[in-house]
Amino acid sequence: MTETDDKIIVGSQEWCGFPELGVPAIKARVDSGATTSSIHAFNIHPFKRHGESWVSFELHPLQGNRRTTLKCEAKVVDRRMIKSSSGITEKRYVISTPLSLGYRVWDIELTLANRDSMGFRMLLGRQAMSDRILVDPSTNFCHGELSDDEIDHLYGKIEKTHGGLRMALLATNPDLYSNKRIMEAGDERGHEMMFVNIRHCYMKLDATHPEVHYRGGRLLDDIDAVITRIRPSATFYGCAIARQFESMGVYTVNTAKAIAQSRDKLYALQLLIQNGLEIPVTGFTNSPMDTRDLIDMVGGAPLIVKLLEGAQGRGVVLAETVKAAESVINAFKAVRANLLVQEFVKEAQGKDLRCFVIDGKVVATIERQAAPGEFRANLHQGGKAKIVRITKEERQIASKAAKTMGLRVAGVDIIRSQTGPLLLVVNSSPGLEGIETATGKDIAGMIINSIERKLGWKREPGLASVGKAKVAS
Repeated sequence: MTETDDKIIVGSQEWCGFPELGVPAIKARVDSGATTSSIHAFNIHPFKRHGESWVSFELHPLQGNRRTTLKCEAKVVDRRMIKSSSGITEKRYVISTPLSLGYRVWDIELTLANRDSMGFRMLLGRQAMSDRILVDPSTNFCHGELSDDEIDHLYGKIEKTHGGLRMALLATNPDLYSNKRIMEAGDERGHEMMFVNIRHCYMKLDATHPEVHYRGGRLLDDIDAVITRIRPSATFYGCAIARQFESMGVYTVNTAKAIAQSRDKLYALQLLIQNGLEIPVTGFTNSPMDTRDLIDMVGGAPLIVKLLEGAQGRGVVLAETVKAAESVINAFKAVRANLLVQEFVKEAQGKDLRCFVIDGKVVATIERQAAPGEFRANLHQGGKAKIVRITKEERQIASKAAKTMGLRVAGVDIIRSQTGPLLLVVNSSPGLEGIETATGKDIAGMIINSIERKLGWKREPGLASVGKAKVAS
């Protein structure tokens, strides 16, 4: 250890501890460019203790490990507007607590923020370092590195106890990012999570004792909530299973009715229009004999041709000329495919807004930009995402669209036109990866919190721990 004028020298990364929070070790990024220090926190809940403001929160102390969870409490010293590295300003709780670094212990202020998408669970800013620390950016861990065995020793004794709800994620792919994140989010909040593959379910239709069985004969009769993540190709059977759970009195995040009507693009657009929501001019026909008039109906070429069964930008074609439009439409009609013809909003410039709505509230929004040479902004088609501020009108449109579809969780896509915002689609199984990565928000956790509120479940005080979600078998 080196000292200069009674200051300690640290590297760009150091292991710190917070003894009063019960955090034995957390890897911090030392950043003299940041004013305030920040620590990862989720499930933040303010409360009063002896007339003073306190806050409880949960923490993943280890990067890349969402299963190790600590429950912390601290006195609130302030709430401040903090601008994140992504440029978003948010109001954060500020706590004061002793920091242990090397042989020194001193009080520092920490802002509480979800840092799941950041490189480090903690950021050590210059206010905490002032008059105490000199930074050598060429080195790391001047005060010692922790081995895996040492980390296991520090955190391995924490045991997971499930005192929460029993939740089933109804989907087909357990390895999908969105599905894994929801399973993790439920598990880290103390719930018993089960992945239920749609294809492995079968049911008993009975007026008095409806049942859902799982491959091998297991009866799924002990579930509090079902989170429906049904891919388009599994809509029919997936909705049948979801409807069966509903008949059994199980709370379903997105009902079968809501999913089915959102997947019927034509019906969905008709419902949205009936409820006063603006969409791009759209045409639909069953006969190839009406192709030319259909094209004229939406303002001519260029125009968009959409298969009703498409998803993630697939089955969507840009026809730049009338002749190309006729060829595409007639080709689809020749194979008896149902399609929509929609005006091409050139001024959108290959951009759209994805608004993530939970319980009628827009909780996160990104702007998606199509890849060069591409008109579809879908991330699955190479689009790029960034945080964007939306207008009050756009927020209201997104909320109303989700409500119109009857969806508690929805991804609402909007484009900006010369005449104002236009609604494109309402997605009943929106992906989480792009929007969580771009915004840094714990969207999966928000979905779990929504279920907790709906079922009136409240978290018991105490430590969460190391646990593992399971797959039904």
